[in-house]
Amino acid sequence: MSVPELCVIFNPAAGKGHAARRLARLRQFWGSRVDFQPTTCPGHAIELAKQAALDDFRVVAAAGGDGTVHEVANGLLLAQRPDVHFAIVPIGSANDYHASLLMEPTSNGEIVRSVDVGIVRAPDGRQKYFVCCLGLGLNGAVTMESRKIKGLQGVALYGLATLRALWYRYQTPRMEVTFDDQPALSVPTLLLSVLVGRREGGFVMAPAAQLADGLFDFVHAGALSRLEVLKFLPRLALYGPPATYPKVTQGRCRRVRLTSEKPLVVHLDGEFFCLPQDNIHSLEIEIAPLALRIVQDHSSLKH
Repeated sequence: MSVPELCVIFNPAAGKGHAARRLARLRQFWGSRVDFQPTTCPGHAIELAKQAALDDFRVVAAAGGDGTVHEVANGLLLAQRPDVHFAIVPIGSANDYHASLLMEPTSNGEIVRSVDVGIVRAPDGRQKYFVCCLGLGLNGAVTMESRKIKGLQGVALYGLATLRALWYRYQTPRMEVTFDDQPALSVPTLLLSVLVGRREGGFVMAPAAQLADGLFDFVHAGALSRLEVLKFLPRLALYGPPATYPKVTQGRCRRVRLTSEKPLVVHLDGEFFCLPQDNIHSLEIEIAPLALRIVQDHSSLKH
């Protein structure tokens, strides 16, 4: 009997019925060389992935949406086993990270590549990795609203969640933000996105982002009105923010430090890092270059 080489950690609730069919195809191609492990609660995929890496699986795959991807990647990074490769079977609502991988072609037909990840730390000691995006302010509020909406996926889900967040949770608290070693900015902040990948909630926030350049792409929006945000939504679905616009700052950096006058709402890859009741007002965010080895094309898992 062959020893399993591939561990697939899957969210049984992902994909609205599509998960079972896709996992069945993987089982058909890999046979006894694949081990399937379902998640049972939030955070479970982190522990499963860490243990799978320590158990010497050659590849550990996340089958689900961005939340499952986020947790499995965190588990692998915590295991500190760079020889274990990460793979994605995208069956979630937005699949932002997988879309970012597809948007960035590889050279010389490589299947496995090293990519950057982000690390965020809070004063209370909590720390997490993120592979695609960190969003706070309005973006965190959008994630909160998306959890209340049933029956939608992708841009439709996050578009509606944005409308709800604009109506119920619009605010522009003052924050002090520092990018790398530049002078600190004290600015009203509607949202801040710090990205390794190109998308956040189905929207293109960083169309030129590169997964392995050692840099974040960031978008900071100041006191934009509700009407201005609504005007941008169709563009964000396809192209990204305008290159220049008053009250919107974009750029690249390796590190971000910030302090907010109000408690922060922050998501990492669509999963909450902190909520208002956590009373977190400041963060440090930095890039970890080439920290994760990833199977670029999940279809290669079939071979």
